[in-house]
Amino acid sequence: MGRILAIDYGRKRVGIAVTDPLKIIANGLTTVHSKDIFTFLKDYTVKEEVEIIVVGYPVNLRNEGSQSLQFINPFIKKLIKQFPDIKIETYDERFTSKMAKAAMIEGGLKKKDRQNKSLVDKISAVIILQSYLEFKNI
Repeated sequence: MGRILAIDYGRKRVGIAVTDPLKIIANGLTTVHSKDIFTFLKDYTVKEEVEIIVVGYPVNLRNEGSQSLQFINPFIKKLIKQFPDIKIETYDERFTSKMAKAAMIEGGLKKKDRQNKSLVDKISAVIILQSYLEFKNI
């Protein structure tokens, strides 16, 4: 039984979250530089079985794609090509950065820690994954 891995893709950084093997809990895994994401994923999928990769898909309030799709769509195509045995899905990532910052405030993190964009990206990936799990009723 494989894990589900979620990606919050950005031009500079990629936040990554993963489920436990039973697919119950979403946990922040790491943040990597965008140029290193495929190396990271290859290494990770050798060590851990990944059943599904969920990529945050940015849409606006009218369900239209945002400008960042010009970077995310080519990333998804390459992901499908590099990992043909893993199911690739997209999931609405609308408001995840704002939700991540709110969670950081609620968690009592200091302002300096909340400005850590790497942490925001990782928490955003957790929010994408947890929302996906709830939506799919996994």
